[in-house]
Amino acid sequence: MATAQQGVLDLLSPYPPGWGGVLLAGAVSTVAISACAFAIGLLLGTGGALGKLSGNRILRLLLDLYTTLIRAVPELILIVGLYYAGTDGLNRLLAALELPPVNVNGFVAAVAVLGFVQGAYMTEVLRGAILAIPVGQIEAAKAFGMGPVLRFRRVLLPALLPNALPGLANLWMSVTKDSALVAVVGYQELALATRLAGASTKHYFVFFLASALLYLAITLVSNVVFKLIEGRVRRGQPRLA
Repeated sequence: MATAQQGVLDLLSPYPPGWGGVLLAGAVSTVAISACAFAIGLLLGTGGALGKLSGNRILRLLLDLYTTLIRAVPELILIVGLYYAGTDGLNRLLAALELPPVNVNGFVAAVAVLGFVQGAYMTEVLRGAILAIPVGQIEAAKAFGMGPVLRFRRVLLPALLPNALPGLANLWMSVTKDSALVAVVGYQELALATRLAGASTKHYFVFFLASALLYLAITLVSNVVFKLIEGRVRRGQPRLA
């Protein structure tokens, strides 16, 4: 028993020949990809939600097409398609400008594609949160002469956050798992690091269990962070029974 335990500890050691360091580096990459993609998605989602509610019919149709297509197609197909099609399109444009081709960095590609996908979902989450705001608050801000930017910062943002946070938290959990799909474009994050460790040592159960525990740790820490944020944005509001 002691020998078996020692063997597992050796496999998960952060120092070679252990693979613990590789798994931890993969976990850091997963969090970095997820955080950057979440931030990009939040920006796209905010713009998309405001665009859908702006009253511009053409803009709304374009945003409806964006959110419908992105939510209809599986993330894996989107990642592969956008990565290779985007790289090919960029190099064709550079060739037309008589410039040398470029190799798109795997991290940048992963963040861009996942952020683009997250933006479609966040558009609908934030649009619903804005629609939940009583119209009288927005009309009062207009009556006080607030411009669009000041109105968004002083009225819309504080009022929509309590409504949007549960949906945003779910999207964060989703993107941490979707980050595993970027392995298909060759970027090493936690899922790919786990498969490499298992394939090299043939101890698949050990490494997939360790990977599951790391994902669980990311989720538990994320839950605490979102709970603290929600407590902050809901301060002064009555608690639900």
